[in-house]
Amino acid sequence: MSFINYSTREINCKIVYYGPGLCGKTANLQYIYDKTDPNLKGKMISLATETDRTLFFDFMPLKLGEIKGFKVRFHLYTVPGQVFYDASRKLILKGADGVVFVADSQVDRMDANLDSFDNLRDNLQEHGYDLDTIPLVLQYNKRDLPDIVPVKELEEALNYRNVKSFEAVAIKGVGVFETLKQIAKEIIIKLKG
Repeated sequence: MSFINYSTREINCKIVYYGPGLCGKTANLQYIYDKTDPNLKGKMISLATETDRTLFFDFMPLKLGEIKGFKVRFHLYTVPGQVFYDASRKLILKGADGVVFVADSQVDRMDANLDSFDNLRDNLQEHGYDLDTIPLVLQYNKRDLPDIVPVKELEEALNYRNVKSFEAVAIKGVGVFETLKQIAKEIIIKLKG
């Protein structure tokens, strides 16, 4: 959970982008990195395989304003979506203040979305977190592709909490900052609460 450094007057929060392999988690971070003022961000670190799939995580620090004189710094992480990297996903979820679940809208990826969502619940529970209470935002990515699942069906399958959800084309930036702003807002509301 969030780390408060009183000497530097900083609140550090961790946002994890979770979802099945190739759903667009890294595309979200890459777009945010490319469009953010250099003074507000740190270096983006990506550990990718030769095929550009996330091997362990992508990481990017981002400054976003102040709360009661404390600077708020968000640390954005992605997890590797491939099934065999479960231990990495568990490790990266540790200390998460909020989660963005990125679903792949393509019809043939629906089972992968559901498996990944169940995996998120299991891995959160292992750290003592509850998917029913942790700040959560859903992003339905790849809305520009043919043969996609209607948003209504995605909502029925994944959004049982009725949290905020966004349609996105992460590679073009559509819905990327809306998703980030919403999860940051939900984390700050929880911190103030």
